[in-house]
Amino acid sequence: MQEKTLEVLEFEKILEKLQNYARSELVKKEILKIKPKNDIKEIKEELDKTKAMEKVIVENGNIDIFGLYDLKEIIGYVRKNGILEPFELLKILDLLRVSNYLKEYGENIEDSYIKDIFDRISTNDFIKDEIERSIISEDEIADNASANLRSIRKRMGKKEEEIKNKLSFYISSSKFDDSLQDKVVSIRNGRYVLPVKTNKKAVLNGIIHDRSQSGNTLFIEPNAIVELNNDLSNLQIEEGDEIRRILDRLSRFVQGFDQEILENQKLIQRIDFLQAKVKYFLAHEYTIPKLTDKKIINLKNARHPLLKGKVVPINVKIGDGYNTLIITGPNTGGKTVSLKTVGLISLMAQSAFYIPCDEDSLVNVFDDIFLDIGDTQSIEMSLSTFSASLTNIVKITENITENSLVLLDEVGSGTDPTEGAALAISILEFLKNKNTMTFATTHYSELKYYALEKNGVMNASVEFDLETLSPTYKLIIGTPGKSNAFEISKRLGLNREILTNAKSILSEDNKNFNTILEELDQNKKKWKSKTKK
Repeated sequence: MQEKTLEVLEFEKILEKLQNYARSELVKKEILKIKPKNDIKEIKEELDKTKAMEKVIVENGNIDIFGLYDLKEIIGYVRKNGILEPFELLKILDLLRVSNYLKEYGENIEDSYIKDIFDRISTNDFIKDEIERSIISEDEIADNASANLRSIRKRMGKKEEEIKNKLSFYISSSKFDDSLQDKVVSIRNGRYVLPVKTNKKAVLNGIIHDRSQSGNTLFIEPNAIVELNNDLSNLQIEEGDEIRRILDRLSRFVQGFDQEILENQKLIQRIDFLQAKVKYFLAHEYTIPKLTDKKIINLKNARHPLLKGKVVPINVKIGDGYNTLIITGPNTGGKTVSLKTVGLISLMAQSAFYIPCDEDSLVNVFDDIFLDIGDTQSIEMSLSTFSASLTNIVKITENITENSLVLLDEVGSGTDPTEGAALAISILEFLKNKNTMTFATTHYSELKYYALEKNGVMNASVEFDLETLSPTYKLIIGTPGKSNAFEISKRLGLNREILTNAKSILSEDNKNFNTILEELDQNKKKWKSKTKK
């Protein structure tokens, strides 16, 4: 699929919206990599799987996925006999916990595909329990992680109590009142010390470990506790060694369950992704599209998924006797939005997404989507709007196939109207002869004539309400649009003499054509009035 198409139609914004419904950062990153496919069988299968997940969630409730991390690097490291840190083991623990939860959730699933995903998840209560028992947080190993660790910490506690009792003599004795900066016990370089005034250091025999920033305080380890501090340091080394042994033991358990962990990660990613799609589609009332490769589009009450506020739906049908649709109508009437709606819905359907349309809407699967929409003027290339547009069209004509979709906004504009209209007709004729499905917007009356005269080409228009002088944004297929310039000018109070002169200047063909359009419009109003009655 053309990157330019994805960019102009803002497909990435759809992916960003979908991202919000994924629970794990891992899946959020993968969502941004989604590209539309053109294999109709593959797309249908994925839509069926999404529909199956929708049924599961409706029947059993949302799936609470938590703590899913990318564990590939962790497993790669542990496979080399590496020792995992507590925070890494806690990530493994989260995966094992969610695996247990999903295993239980899957017991009531009936759909064979979804049930198979849940059934393939592996659990390991032994490793889960060992990590839970051993690791309290990223910074703390539990005393009960091993009998030896519990014994070491018990001895450490007694040693620290002995040290503090010794130091309390200095703090409570009036003999040292004038020597101590504060009556507190501090730790420097892992050893217990007292804060002593710099000019009183001779009063307290010991080892100086640190000096305050002001230089007024020395942190001294009294000689009386040096051996006790040495004993505590040795116990701390023993503690560190035992913790490494515990982490190594847990890491080896993980190493023995490595393949299952990585497989679980893939399966849970899949569950999170399918659920994210379902929740996004249900939240926005999207429906599953019907797919075809017979070059037919039939969108019922299609809404542009990125427009905010009240969006007027459009009905779009093409492919049943005509492959080219020419849309005319006033500026800001919705012509370009109609093009983008068809294009973006096609991208969504080909990504196996539900679409913002009524049920039973039909979307064709294209091999590629080409477009020329908006002002692509390039300052760097010194191209005018016309030149930039034509550069796009040259690329389109060189790369399209009969299975492509082409979207052209204001085809042939930006140059002399007579030559632009002739060029536009020629471009559309070329695409029609290639049997390529084409949507084009225009202001040129010549293209309305072209659509009336040519088989395989159909007129369409965006409706304009002359009573309110505003567009209704409805797309009317089968009827070309009117400029309504004279009627609008009249209602806005333009001098009658100017209007009369303008009408006389209009060519006879244009006059007749506008008369036909007015009659069609009147007939439509009468039919609507009868229908209401």
